[in-house]
Amino acid sequence: MASDISFEVLFRGVTYKISLPADAPVASLHEALETLTLVPPSFQKLLFRGKKIGCGQEGVNLTQVGLRNGVKVQMLGSTVQELDVLNATESEYHKNERILRERALKPQFKVRSTGSSNVSATQYRFHKLEPLSHLPDPPSALARLSKLANDPAIQHIMQKHKFSVGLLTELGLHEHPGLLGLNVSAGQAIRLRIRTDAYDGFRPYLESRQVLCHELAHNVWSEHDNNFKELNSRLNREVVEFEATQVQGTHYLVDVRGTYQPTSNEDEEAAGHVLGGSDTPLTDSIEDRRRRVLEAATSRLAKQDEELEQSCGTAKPSNIT
Repeated sequence: MASDISFEVLFRGVTYKISLPADAPVASLHEALETLTLVPPSFQKLLFRGKKIGCGQEGVNLTQVGLRNGVKVQMLGSTVQELDVLNATESEYHKNERILRERALKPQFKVRSTGSSNVSATQYRFHKLEPLSHLPDPPSALARLSKLANDPAIQHIMQKHKFSVGLLTELGLHEHPGLLGLNVSAGQAIRLRIRTDAYDGFRPYLESRQVLCHELAHNVWSEHDNNFKELNSRLNREVVEFEATQVQGTHYLVDVRGTYQPTSNEDEEAAGHVLGGSDTPLTDSIEDRRRRVLEAATSRLAKQDEELEQSCGTAKPSNIT
């Protein structure tokens, strides 16, 4: 009888120590992991040295797939309970989609029909949201994608520029390291890296939203040329301006700040107080100060997007899909 081999399996930040006979079939490893993690074998994805260890490898033992003492295996997957929650969430999403389609198709009998706006709302949008089911907590990922897709400012620019995206989904760290976003075939799909590198949470929402604006601009222009930069700057500016109009009680600058989250330099510029003096009159109006906050925020977003170009895979060589 073959001696046992001991190795580690990492899953969602937890390390499981496994000890099995060297000639044990791969299926026995999947069964052991199901007991430890509640993830069924068919939902398990085991990665070792860049290769996938499949549960369908009949007649293959642990030694034959390269496992030996001391190695580490990465596992991805979801429990049955998590998938049930995801399916329920998706069912609710599809139900809402059906209701929207039915409303758009109903004849309008009023003199001033709103039918065109309904059709626009169902046409210029993200037609499908899909988290990566093999990553941790798919329901929370779907909620983050839904928040981005239903962001009023994002919906505003999609309607204004007639953007339609077939699929909004995730971009896994293991797929294209270093990329934050990818637009596939001019809007067929947009993929965003919404999770942290450790898969233990999500990246800041406003950061993901700016990446989304960047990728939406690729619906029109594929390369990062002047045409693209002009459109991308316009989208960022329109997002900022749209949110400014949504702010209630703009008699107070704090309301504007709460919307745009300006940097400290923008605060100083808006208030007209800069260390060492300022040419800005201290008696300017709230509207003037609000305008400067908008300009500063737009300028900051433009600088940040220059950095985003380095982590956008859309304009990279065609072997990235």
